[in-house]
Amino acid sequence: MSPLDAIFKAYDVRGTVPDQLDAELARAIGVGFATFALEEAAGRGAAVTRVLVARDMRPSGVELSGAFADGVRSQGLDVVDLGLGSTDLLYFASGSMDAPGVMFTASHNPAGYNGAKFCLAGARPVGEDTGLARIREVGNAALAGEVAPAATAGALSHQDVLDAFADHVRSFVDVSALAPLKVVADTANGMGGLVVPAVFSTLPFDLEVMYGELDGTFPNHPADPIQPENTADLRARVVETGADVGLAFDGDADRVFLVDEKGVGLSGSVTTAIIAAGILDKNPGGTVIHNLICSRTVPEVVREHGGTPVRTRVGHSFIKQVMAETGAVFGGEHSAHYYFRDNYRADSGLIAALVVLEQLSVSGQSLSELRAPFERYADSGEINTRVADPAAVIDEVAEHFAGLPQDRLDGLTVDGGDWWFNLRPSNTEPLLRLNLEAPDADQCAKLVDEVRSLFTG
Repeated sequence: MSPLDAIFKAYDVRGTVPDQLDAELARAIGVGFATFALEEAAGRGAAVTRVLVARDMRPSGVELSGAFADGVRSQGLDVVDLGLGSTDLLYFASGSMDAPGVMFTASHNPAGYNGAKFCLAGARPVGEDTGLARIREVGNAALAGEVAPAATAGALSHQDVLDAFADHVRSFVDVSALAPLKVVADTANGMGGLVVPAVFSTLPFDLEVMYGELDGTFPNHPADPIQPENTADLRARVVETGADVGLAFDGDADRVFLVDEKGVGLSGSVTTAIIAAGILDKNPGGTVIHNLICSRTVPEVVREHGGTPVRTRVGHSFIKQVMAETGAVFGGEHSAHYYFRDNYRADSGLIAALVVLEQLSVSGQSLSELRAPFERYADSGEINTRVADPAAVIDEVAEHFAGLPQDRLDGLTVDGGDWWFNLRPSNTEPLLRLNLEAPDADQCAKLVDEVRSLFTG
């Protein structure tokens, strides 16, 4: 097994530094990505001349991104170094400059990790079936000394796109409609500490940033806001200061979780529904994508606002593909990834945050009032269980519920009428992920116990 095989995942590259990912491997990945980008462009009858590279605040990012750039340049492509940035900044640059790009980040992973997220020109996604396998193949050949350099190496230049990115994010709202809300943003020592102040600098909000220092050792708490313990400081600060809303960003700042004025967090599904309502009011009749573990509230709200909901598998590459096929104006995931057609179909926590803040401003409501109509069901949250054979367990559960409608779009989804659940395997571990929704908390708990009893003994 090649060292690259261990760090190439379904959507990106990720591993611990330096034992799983080091400069030598990063350079080989650069060779692989350059080769793939050249092949992909040629297949479309197009040309590619440069690759954009950005990195988050992890200390290892400087060496790894530099080695990757060397690998790209060895194949004759120029590299534009964007320096420190968020993942959505990299996607913006790729879209606006029409060039492939890579973001060196391990997102919400602990400090010992780093990795890379790739996109093609126009911020088009790269996944296992759309390029990662080829990048890994050529990278392995490069490690074996089997890839010759180009006759002329590419050049290296530097470019700052932060101001242009901030202008782009602000373009998604009517700035004149924004109210002077008090906003607390916990950027968790991640890249939000750079991009959030830049975006908010010309807006009428009273912004307080918590843990805004860029520090990839995460001295205050992990940059993983999907875990409630990591938003405890933010929730307390919102209540303490009488803020209108709290924003919790992950390490590379492409995801955001919201907290209302009472210090209560919103689920990704509720936020998706709120954003969908606002987007559809500006884009009548639009299509909205939601993954299959989003609450049923989401398609209900989309229909109520005159839109067409489309259900997809979990994962950004699937969402972006279906958005391209349908021309969807917006896509949301329960995991707090929010995708916008006018953002090159890429996800952005900052754009999502501003759309909700605009909704708050226009409605004159508090966030606890605004969210209430969008919270219609009880949900289990994602429950992970380690099993020896996920596929076999899914088959057994499907047989148990054979009398109910079900599908295999992504794992197993069973429709119980006024309740439903999805059981799907992890892409990287022998885990099953259960998400269940029911009319009330008691019924939800009982149904979770029933489903889990089928594979926990």
